[in-house]
Amino acid sequence: MKRLLALPLAVVLGLSLAVPAGATVEHWPRGVFPTLARNLVAYYDFEHPVKGQPAQEADQGKSGTTINLINGGADMRVRDGVSSRNSLQVKQVNPTVKGTDDWKAGLYTPGGQPTLKAFNGAKEATIMGWVKMTGENPSPNPGSSTPGARYGAVGLVGLLSGNSDGHAVRALLELINVDGKLHLVALGRRVDGAASQTFAATEDWQKLLPLNEWVFLAATFDYDNGTMALYRNGSPVDGFYVDKGDPWAVAGEPEPDLASATNPLGIKIGGSFPQNTREGNPCNCRMDNLMFLDRAAKPWEVYLQYHWARLF
Repeated sequence: MKRLLALPLAVVLGLSLAVPAGATVEHWPRGVFPTLARNLVAYYDFEHPVKGQPAQEADQGKSGTTINLINGGADMRVRDGVSSRNSLQVKQVNPTVKGTDDWKAGLYTPGGQPTLKAFNGAKEATIMGWVKMTGENPSPNPGSSTPGARYGAVGLVGLLSGNSDGHAVRALLELINVDGKLHLVALGRRVDGAASQTFAATEDWQKLLPLNEWVFLAATFDYDNGTMALYRNGSPVDGFYVDKGDPWAVAGEPEPDLASATNPLGIKIGGSFPQNTREGNPCNCRMDNLMFLDRAAKPWEVYLQYHWARLF
């Protein structure tokens, strides 16, 4: 109760909002703010290993999209959660040898993942979750012939495109090199195989994601209007679009502008290539309460979700 009374008035009022039509309290995870429940396609709190398969994590959203804990298996669940006991540890395992042993998570389904059909022809999307940097980022790139080379990105959480090789995405939270400097970004692609757009945070990424500190991140994608937004701990993050043109080709008819009418090939967490055929952009970090929504969350919902998760 003391924690509830200490919250801003807007949050306290938000806690009493009506339950979405067709949903009951028992039908969505307690860490999810009620207005987001209807659009919660996938949700991972790393408290729900698949029975008999500890290296898999069950989806607590409505799609039932099971993901794999790659290379580290059950050891990737660590006692350091935000609104739960456990979080997911991802990391680079061997910085000097090119291989396929990095700890990451996700799934890859050639031909498209049927359970992610909510993002087939989607008008909007949101990715949200908690991130805690636990080591050196970006990681050394053992596949480079340049001594001391590092990856140009740090993979956080992404939804693959409908023709992805395990790297290309429809929606993504990531740290990426923009004009020679690493930035926290939202990166989206409306049409499979076409150009992506990047919205990059202006502030230094190490101030946004300090070492050993849990931070709540959110990225929203409006494919129809060609816009994205970034949030940190419930508040909008100032930033800029890297491509000043119209990379999503949303200008003119026909309307509305939707994502490709294909099922995403999967999800990537903590690096690229969830089929584990190669390594790419590993993250030395922990993640918790990862959410994938098939609409763009409102700014006030992101704000309330940040505070809601901290109640538990």
